[in-house]
Amino acid sequence: MEAKKQTTLKGSFSLFGKGLHTGLNLTVTFNPAPENTGYKIQRIDIEDQPIIDAVAENVVDTQRGTVLAKGDVRVSTIEHGMAALYASGIDNCLIQVNGPEFPILDGSAAMYIEKIKEIGLVEQNATKDYYIIRHKIEVKDENTGSVITILPDDQFSLTAMCSFNSKFINSQFATLEDMTTFDTEIAAARTFVFVRDIMPLLEANLIKGGDLDNAIVIYEREVSQEQLDQLADVLKVPRMDATKIGYIQHKPLMWENECTRHKLLDIIGDMALIGKPIKGRIVATRPGHTINNKFARLMRKEIRKHEVQAPIYDPNEVPIMDNKRIRELLPHRYPMQLVDKITAMGPTSIVGVKNVTANEPFFQGHFPNEPVMPGVLQIEAMAQCGGLLVLGQLEEPERYSTYFLKIDDVKFRQKVVPGDTLLFRVELLAPVRHGISSMKGYMFVGDQVVSEATFTAQIVKNK
Repeated sequence: MEAKKQTTLKGSFSLFGKGLHTGLNLTVTFNPAPENTGYKIQRIDIEDQPIIDAVAENVVDTQRGTVLAKGDVRVSTIEHGMAALYASGIDNCLIQVNGPEFPILDGSAAMYIEKIKEIGLVEQNATKDYYIIRHKIEVKDENTGSVITILPDDQFSLTAMCSFNSKFINSQFATLEDMTTFDTEIAAARTFVFVRDIMPLLEANLIKGGDLDNAIVIYEREVSQEQLDQLADVLKVPRMDATKIGYIQHKPLMWENECTRHKLLDIIGDMALIGKPIKGRIVATRPGHTINNKFARLMRKEIRKHEVQAPIYDPNEVPIMDNKRIRELLPHRYPMQLVDKITAMGPTSIVGVKNVTANEPFFQGHFPNEPVMPGVLQIEAMAQCGGLLVLGQLEEPERYSTYFLKIDDVKFRQKVVPGDTLLFRVELLAPVRHGISSMKGYMFVGDQVVSEATFTAQIVKNK
């Protein structure tokens, strides 16, 4: 499995229009950014041009869209732009905006997607760092009945189920199996609002930039003719019959379930604030920015807990190298051959397995009543794995041996005991030069890192 690389934009693009809430004329510019930058948003209209990291903990408000802040500096209505970046597989981007919100454009992500396709992406050197969901994670809001659940899956996919407490539009669901169809299936879904919600928004001096070019308005509960006339005047549309329920819009619905597709778009935009691409399947019931953000924050905690993820080990899979093949490559013999099999190997990384049994020779003398695998042997086992990785790249690997030059940053996090299955993941830190290679090794039991080390070894031809 060759690891995917991070990407950024090939060049910059700008979009301009009015802000939904402020009514200001705004310009937002998306720029390429160096690897491992993630998403950052810069307010270029403020002195010092402050930059806000677009991550879940910086969200300060989710009432009407997602609002990020750093100190007093805020930027809102970011979710459609973020969804377009995330769905396009872009890892690094610096976004500059000349006001407190992104322009609402047509209320969807379609214009962002068009521009991204026009400019194109460029691959970077760093590896794309997916966070792989291993078990179900869920957040609930008892009051609203909102639930977001994520389950293991080979890629990122979503299903959203919405129930609007309205007779006119009751429950809908939308699903996106594959991010590559985001631009045709989801991007053009517009934001929507109920007439019942517009009244208080207008009174609160919000949605100054809202009109029928950037939202679907749903009139589903009768109000007085006078109130509806007042609203029609604000929206600059012909007055309507207050007894007729329906959609108020300029262009017809793109899909019957356009509102729920838009909810799905919002979820993707809010998940972009997790800070890493995810492999997992989201099932969202009655989603909204509040629960989306709660979930994204929980995911960020989860990722911090598992800074380094354990490789997936399936004992049913045929190993790439069994212990017979390992014996052909490594000079070690019983009791010093400490790797049982290799389950995965790429150009720069390798995954190995060792089953720790009660009758290992070192347990006889190493705390026999409380058997613990010696730390030095854990490092030796990781290094043997690393040796197999570098020897695997040579013409006649059998004729070479690898020797330690130095070992750094060794950490032992928990003890290894009989019955443990050890998983090693060793990666090259730089290409092998002059027969010298530096590597980083991790050792896991289950999901937990039990030890880690950085080591440098020399490859020497046997005499």
